[in-house]
Amino acid sequence: MKIDVNSDMGEGFGPYRLCDDEALMTVVSSANIACGFHAGDPDTMARMVRLAKAYGVGVGAHPGLPDRIGFGRRELPFSADELRQQMLYQLGALTAIAKAERVPVAHISFHAAMGNMVNRDPVLADLMMDAICAVDPNLIVFAMPDSTIAHAAARAGLKTLLLFLADRAYDADGKLVARGLPGAVVKEEEALRARVRQFLRTGTVTTIEGATLAVPARSILVHSDTPGSLELARIVRSEIEATGATIAPAAEIVG
Repeated sequence: MKIDVNSDMGEGFGPYRLCDDEALMTVVSSANIACGFHAGDPDTMARMVRLAKAYGVGVGAHPGLPDRIGFGRRELPFSADELRQQMLYQLGALTAIAKAERVPVAHISFHAAMGNMVNRDPVLADLMMDAICAVDPNLIVFAMPDSTIAHAAARAGLKTLLLFLADRAYDADGKLVARGLPGAVVKEEEALRARVRQFLRTGTVTTIEGATLAVPARSILVHSDTPGSLELARIVRSEIEATGATIAPAAEIVG
């Protein structure tokens, strides 16, 4: 079995860096690159693309809301068409930078509040997927299982790669526990190892309430802004390798 390990990367700005992106790039198989709105800038984007090329990592766009101070995690009152243009602007920017480096953009993964807004509104989700399809019908959409985004991507004829979030707690409905609540972010090594092992062996996760939830995913996401994210990603990779599975970028898994 092939499993993707992906992380949101390049989420700094200018001289400011959120994590050791270069070290993380040696661990993951797909990089979701911030496109300049919630984080990132042209130089950082180019650096991420070059690193991905050097390490054989798949490149994807990670568009978010234009809110650096809030790191794209605050919902803002944009219209559906404004959100569409913001997404296209960011996708276009990364596509141009990657093309100049002779690297394909293989996937797209929405960041935080933008993703939450799209996931809550089927009409907006269809609008976004139709726009993505118009730009590149071969783009792979990263999405949570049984989500509005996943269903909209299928309607648009786009391929999807379903995600398991190793460092985030789930509730009984399969939704992520809000970051401000206790236990929402999983940082302890043993807890993370247990979650990844359970997912790989049984395709399930234990919810914050203690129930068992099926997670039909083929990609594991580690947030680069989670404290100790590099070590967390290494733990995820080691658990995958221990099962005998192959770590591969999204394009190799989805085909």
